[in-house]
Amino acid sequence: MTLQSHDQTSSAGRIPGSLKRLGPGLLLCLAVSGAALAVEHLEAAFFQRAWLEALVLAILLGTLVRSLWSPASRWRAGITFSAKTLLEVAVVLLGASLSAATIATAGAPLLLGIAAVVFIAIGLSYGIGRLLGLPQRMAILVACGNSICGNSAIAATAPVIGADGEDVAASIAFTAVLGVAVVLCLPLLIPALGLSVHQFGILSGLTVYAVPQVLAATAPAGQAAVQIGTLVKLVRVLMLGPVILVLSLLSGRLRAETDALAPHVTAGDRPAPRGIAPHHIVPWFILGFLVLAALRSAGLFPAVLLAPLATIANLLTIVSMAALGLGVDIRSVARAGPRVAAAVILSLLALAAISLGLIHLIAVP
Repeated sequence: MTLQSHDQTSSAGRIPGSLKRLGPGLLLCLAVSGAALAVEHLEAAFFQRAWLEALVLAILLGTLVRSLWSPASRWRAGITFSAKTLLEVAVVLLGASLSAATIATAGAPLLLGIAAVVFIAIGLSYGIGRLLGLPQRMAILVACGNSICGNSAIAATAPVIGADGEDVAASIAFTAVLGVAVVLCLPLLIPALGLSVHQFGILSGLTVYAVPQVLAATAPAGQAAVQIGTLVKLVRVLMLGPVILVLSLLSGRLRAETDALAPHVTAGDRPAPRGIAPHHIVPWFILGFLVLAALRSAGLFPAVLLAPLATIANLLTIVSMAALGLGVDIRSVARAGPRVAAAVILSLLALAAISLGLIHLIAVP
């Protein structure tokens, strides 16, 4: 066998291997997504409207399955792939639905306001954590997770400040559970606070943890809310780069503190802070989103592709939401401890208050 034919055989062998590794979890996510779509269809048939969108139903059904059954290791690769990679592809495709009019609606005051909200929220969240007795590194992780993008921000921040596994596990314990709760409860604020579609989209983008959760939260309010909410959320995610840069400059001081919650862990036992990875500053899917949005705004994107891509993005997002639900372990709340729970909840309430203040300050219609 020649070298070329051997390489071709190896490449061909890798594809079935990947499918075998991802298959079980991916099929599980597809099954949960199919059930969510079926329930949405039944809602529309019996009540003439879907009270819960398939995006939200996928989270709920996935969480229900996860509460009754813990997937073994053979399922996890496909679930992780669905929650991360499929979501990132969906976000890129959503860029094609973002028109220049939506970007103009945001305007410079909102974009500057997003940056201000992130840094103010980090400061307040950090202060709340410290007042509740959290050690410095854990308070930083909770603050960055709440103020930027949940688990992704925690995962990106942890190596920079030298946080250990206990810090990270305690910090992210609430993110999935509380994130689902926010998605379900946030639409109730539309009538309660008399929010317009754009106001609600901005509030969702500023407060909800993850991009798919923003899509689920804004879906009941319509496409305009989804577009502005996604744009705001992605700008918020971009703030992770500057925040990590600042933390990297302060990492030497953070290394000197010993955790109060884990006295057996000394500063010398902690992993060394690492440099800033480029993909943490600007994730590839945000660049893809911006490229498609620019092509759409310049009139260079084929109009015939807009509807099919929107459908594909919606379906991929539903599968990602199912994977997100399958990753929610409600029992992790009990393991996190009351001080971490209080810090996360109070920080989220503070973020919501700051976000509403920005909406009124810049007079969003």
